[in-house]
Amino acid sequence: MDMGRKSSCRDDTNGVVAALLLAAALCLGAAAVARGQLTDDFYDYCCPQAEDIVKARVSAAMRAEARMGASLLRLHFHDCFVNGCDGSILLDGSNSEKLAGPNLNSARGYEVVDAIKADLEKACPGVVSCADILALAAKYGVLLSGGPDYDVLLGRRDGLVANQSGANSNLPGPFDSTDTIVQLFKDVGLNTTDVVVLSGAHTIGRARCALFSNRLSNFSAASTVDPTLDASLASSLQSLCRGGDGNQTAALDAGSADAFDNHYFQNLLKQKGLLSSDQGLFSGADAGANATKALVQAYSANPQRFLCDFGRSMVKMGNIRPLTGSSGQIRKNCRAVN
Repeated sequence: MDMGRKSSCRDDTNGVVAALLLAAALCLGAAAVARGQLTDDFYDYCCPQAEDIVKARVSAAMRAEARMGASLLRLHFHDCFVNGCDGSILLDGSNSEKLAGPNLNSARGYEVVDAIKADLEKACPGVVSCADILALAAKYGVLLSGGPDYDVLLGRRDGLVANQSGANSNLPGPFDSTDTIVQLFKDVGLNTTDVVVLSGAHTIGRARCALFSNRLSNFSAASTVDPTLDASLASSLQSLCRGGDGNQTAALDAGSADAFDNHYFQNLLKQKGLLSSDQGLFSGADAGANATKALVQAYSANPQRFLCDFGRSMVKMGNIRPLTGSSGQIRKNCRAVN
């Protein structure tokens, strides 16, 4: 990005308008030439400061609450698995994906996205999509937590409709078996390696008691507590959740809650996965777990392999059915269509 071009700007209204029109044409041209393919230089000419603006807002939000990096990463994931990566999770309304079971009282970070969008509209009106904001916010949520600095492909446009029923049916859940999760990933073009490596995003963030308390009591006729859950961790979680309303939270990666590393996989080897869907990747009895177990072991022993594969899988996920060219729109407000 050539930030030096700012020095040549003049107080010339006609020149500014012409420059804006040229920038918009360059963005549209890039999408047309790409013919549905995203590129890593999409905003280099039409909004060269876009990534810096996103990074600044994400950094400020994470200074206020380290957990926000994980929340923004999750928004991108939940967006892409429903209608593709089109920013539909951000839309308000009666059919909003925000009201779907996997997102209600769970998905968060919308206000950070609003702030990023406001900054971008001031700098580059009508240029940067909400879908791309989600992809970039996820990247910086990972990077500023100590994770890999992967290249984000850009050029998505925003969808016109939300899909609440799709959010209820398409998103992998904390109670799902490994076989079910592998199939949901396969449905959007991702494979078993992507399942394990993207589950590694749970190296940061927290989960509510409502999502794992089923493992803490009355688990089965044979066992009060899930036998694949470490006894000492189970005891501490019982104390945390007892008598509450299900909204108390625990770290997804006990012992390394805010650092993006491979500790999550090391915890799975010790039966310290918080969610049953996480621990199932290593301890599950279904057919899918045969493949995921070997990957969990590999990533637990090789942090660099995990970080490299994570970046690759994020790029793959970010390319799930994006709208490009003249499809969709660039929303002015991420919560509503223009």
